[in-house]
Amino acid sequence: MEVRLNEIGRSVVRDAAQRIVQAERGEDGWSSSVRPPIVPERDDDDPLRILERDTAVTTQAELVLVTVEEALLSADEAWAWLVTLQVALRATADEAGLAGDDEWGRAEAPVRERVEGLQMLLWGLADCL
Repeated sequence: MEVRLNEIGRSVVRDAAQRIVQAERGEDGWSSSVRPPIVPERDDDDPLRILERDTAVTTQAELVLVTVEEALLSADEAWAWLVTLQVALRATADEAGLAGDDEWGRAEAPVRERVEGLQMLLWGLADCL
């Protein structure tokens, strides 16, 4: 897949991947979004499954950091970008408290622009995959 992003677009992708890796290490405010609290009644909250998912998310974000300057991505690399940007979109929305239309209407312009930018990147990637 060909990547046609300017430096601003690449910096958005780079920042998202860096914040996810930092959140996995507990060094960023996204930690609560990347790693939600355990609910013992749910099957997918088995600690081993959580570790497996966390490792997969971090590995995907690390792959994005390695490929962020590339002009061409393999299918696996493009998938890593998609997964990473999805996590970043959720974490951004959580961090800004965007739980519904009311909150979206009150959100500041930079927050809205960031969310919309991530959405556009995701839609573009999804169309290619």
